Amino acid sequence: MSEEKEPMISNTMKIVIAVVGVFVMGFTLVGASKQKTVVEMEAESMIRNYANIQGMANQKCPAAIESATGEQVFFPSKTESDKNTYITLMWEGENTANGGFKNASCTLKATLGGISELIVDGKEIIKK
Repeated sequence: MSEEKEPMISNTMKIVIAVVGVFVMGFTLVGASKQKTVVEMEAESMIRNYANIQGMANQKCPAAIESATGEQVFFPSKTESDKNTYITLMWEGENTANGGFKNASCTLKATLGGISELIVDGKEIIKK
């Protein structure tokens, strides 16, 4: 009787295993390199914070000006901010001939979470 040897892995199978191994290593390296650095995370956090402050100011300030003056405002004529803790939006009145306001200023502080100062025609409406 002749002895039968177990078949060895064919060359084709070895190549397939090597290619699969290369793909696995490639995906592992790409996945590991996608982690963000501390600097990138801090920058993203600052951008999100400024966007949140600005969004809150664009919601609350026009409503506060409308309740104080009876006039609706849409787009501020000027904006001041340190891009971290506060934002001040300023409007120029459009109906000054009909008794409307001349200018309005609304400051929102992030630490307060709302309007900290509202000034209409030099008169303080809100001061916190």
